[in-house]
Amino acid sequence: MKKVFFVLITIFIFFFLLAFDKTQNIATFSIVAYDSLMEEWGVAVQSKFFAVGAVVPQAKAGYGAIATQAWGNTTFKEKTIKLFSEGYNAKEVVEILIKDDPDSAYRQIGVVDKNGNAYAFTGKNCSYYAGHIVGKNFTVQGNILVSEDVLKSMAFTFENTTGPLAIKLIEALKAGQKAGGDSRGMQSAALLVVSKNGGYSGFDDRMIDIRVDDSEKPIEELERLYYLNEETFLVSSYIRITIDALKEKKEKKAEESFKRVSKILEKYPQSADIYNTVAWEMAINNFKLEKALEYAKKAIELKKDDANIWDTLGEIYFRMKNIKKAIEAEKRAVELSPEEELFKQKLTEWQNLLKKK
Repeated sequence: MKKVFFVLITIFIFFFLLAFDKTQNIATFSIVAYDSLMEEWGVAVQSKFFAVGAVVPQAKAGYGAIATQAWGNTTFKEKTIKLFSEGYNAKEVVEILIKDDPDSAYRQIGVVDKNGNAYAFTGKNCSYYAGHIVGKNFTVQGNILVSEDVLKSMAFTFENTTGPLAIKLIEALKAGQKAGGDSRGMQSAALLVVSKNGGYSGFDDRMIDIRVDDSEKPIEELERLYYLNEETFLVSSYIRITIDALKEKKEKKAEESFKRVSKILEKYPQSADIYNTVAWEMAINNFKLEKALEYAKKAIELKKDDANIWDTLGEIYFRMKNIKKAIEAEKRAVELSPEEELFKQKLTEWQNLLKKK
């Protein structure tokens, strides 16, 4: 009898926990979108749920993006990218995901494919208010919202905001929150934007990948982190994207990308590090070397005793075939940082080249 009782209790606990788990929905609002000119895919999300960025967004340059929420199934993220790689479009991907999912009624999914086609699904058991709006190159979706106005405000704002995709996504989140947002409040937010070779040093496509896991004002904090990311990483991403676009004969994309570089430099005129970052990226890619030289000299004016900047200047002169000037700059880099072997190697190499002449 005790064994039967134990089995019954175990079964009861199992189903109770299963039911409880379904109440732990990622109640949230999100936007998934595509920028056709810059070939960027992105997801932005906010929720009264801890670390929503670890669960909802996924994107891969050249393939597409997804937000999986409500009772979010994280396996959908990699499945979506795989299905995109096999040639399925947004609508087909969502239909495949929910077809054999016994819990599809609890799911909410927003997807944009490589061509900007958008599609969304809101299960009938998603907590009220739940819904989605699909537009050109984007989809917004949410559950446990104050009202449908959250989604309408997000869609309107995205369509009527200009500038980089990331800014449009953030503005959409702000509009959604202003319209009421998640009916339970705020806690976390995330922003993911991908572009070919847009990540750190071009090693991957994650041009922007920032998260606010626990905050009273997560969208405000997300926006602050975006601008910190802009100053730290984004400017060099745009240089690489510019160069890649020129190689691919995508002149409009290259023009827009370099315009963004210039705008960022204008925003931070006293940042030697930004000028040096841009000058270095331009130097190693043999891109607009005269402009790179101008930026490097500006960086040195702002930070005269920075060995890395003098090394950048040396690299630019070397690529401009002015070996004497390259040696002068690299000597200063070695003086300022005598422990740096790379600087010494460069100096020796260039001095030997000059002797051969």
